Amino acid sequence: MPVLSKFDMHNKVALITGGSRGLGKVMAETLAEAGASVVVCSRNAGSVHAVATQLETTYGRPCRGYMCDVTDEDQVMTLVANVIAEFGQVDVLINNAGINIRGPIDNLSLAEFLQVQAINVTGVWLMCRAVAPHMKARHYGRVINIGSMLSVISMPERTPYATSKGAVLQLTRTLALEWAPHNITVNAVLPGPFATEMNKPLLDDPEKYQAFVSQIPLGRWGELDEIGGLTLFLASDASSFVTGAGIAIDGGWTVR
Repeated sequence: MPVLSKFDMHNKVALITGGSRGLGKVMAETLAEAGASVVVCSRNAGSVHAVATQLETTYGRPCRGYMCDVTDEDQVMTLVANVIAEFGQVDVLINNAGINIRGPIDNLSLAEFLQVQAINVTGVWLMCRAVAPHMKARHYGRVINIGSMLSVISMPERTPYATSKGAVLQLTRTLALEWAPHNITVNAVLPGPFATEMNKPLLDDPEKYQAFVSQIPLGRWGELDEIGGLTLFLASDASSFVTGAGIAIDGGWTVR
């Protein structure tokens, strides 16, 4: 098979959580451009439907938006059932929904810590469990969990987020082993500093912004569209022998 044809996503269906903005939206655009039908979901019904309409208009692929709270077991099961009913299949799952609450541990509440774990970890676990029977039955699947460079390194005032993203990487590795006999690959993308809404507190503080830039060997923050190539690789048949990997896309931060 010619190598470029392995990146062709026609006849594939991708489901992306947290797909209405930031990296999630860029990943949705990438896969739609490559030919996939794309389903985006988030807790904001208005924005997710608008993104789905934009994708369908721009790329000419069937795209839908669903409202879903990934921490709600019933909503997750209903989401997956609805996508399968409408599209017939789910080939790619990208678990992108996530939040970050920063601060010294003694200034954080238990509720704040648990909120981050619920969305960043439990939500990923629930989505993976929901697609498992379907992907196993089809003997095919590509699961991409969005971790962070803080899955493997850390920094002060990030206990909720770093804890959650470390868990996402271990969940990825465990499922890669569990699902390998079913031809389902599971990998994690570990982004570094990208100019997303989540990082707005850092982007708006010149001192903190420069402190981050000084730690990045490439000397800049990531542009949102730079997540697309890695996403397409892991979602496509080009990555058929890659599973259990945590791939950093961080301008070299974690290898310093």
